Amino acid sequence: MTLTPFTHGYLIFIFALLGLVMGSFLNCMAIRIINKESIVKGRSHCMSCGHVLGVPDLVPVFSWLFLRGKCRYCGAHIAVRYLLAELVSGVVFVSLYLHFGLCLELAEYLILAALLLCISFADLEDYLVPEGLIIAGIVNRVIFVLLSKPIGAAALQSLIGGLSISLPLLAVVLIMEKILKRDAMGGGDIKLVFMMGLYFKWSVNLVSFLFACVLGILCGVLLPKLKNAEKQFPFGPSLALGSWLGLLFGQQLLQWYVGLFAR
Repeated sequence: MTLTPFTHGYLIFIFALLGLVMGSFLNCMAIRIINKESIVKGRSHCMSCGHVLGVPDLVPVFSWLFLRGKCRYCGAHIAVRYLLAELVSGVVFVSLYLHFGLCLELAEYLILAALLLCISFADLEDYLVPEGLIIAGIVNRVIFVLLSKPIGAAALQSLIGGLSISLPLLAVVLIMEKILKRDAMGGGDIKLVFMMGLYFKWSVNLVSFLFACVLGILCGVLLPKLKNAEKQFPFGPSLALGSWLGLLFGQQLLQWYVGLFAR
């Protein structure tokens, strides 16, 4: 589909706006999952005073800036993560539109992005990788595989992608747990690696996981200082960010690397 510069710019604005709104919703959804609240019932409310929030309190980005990061009912501090969640989601949604354009594949990866963002928010907040969201990611992939042609090739590639990293990783984790006599990695993270792997070729999965490991090391160094020196750190956001980087740049990096040996 050929788009005029105006239409292209308009769609960038629409996807940015959609991302900001989804970021606010997904962050709220993650908090409700952590607190075991319904994600479909009940209106948004202040986590400190419980006051139901009105429209002026719920405008993505602008409400946080206008209220200076405080509840207008009780004055309680509103964490900057609410603002960052909206901005990050906006960037991710726009990047996916720019990468895929308007096509069915864009819908598939927007849904994946929404699930990974919600998982990341929950993991950052409470070291939780909700299994329900992982199942939703698997179901989403199955649906789009069934819409692919040929279905058999798409299903095989998806299965190989899902197992290419998660299976060796599971083996390494089990061996390390035997040696160290303690948990080496959360089971939720391994399931998340499998779910994300379904969406990519095994080679892109490898690049994505390398990105995630580097980011995970940085998290391991920085987050303990930011979170009272706790021993565990959330690996889910690193995996999600790694998959995003792998999607956008993985194939180009692989071609560049292979090209080094072809000269």
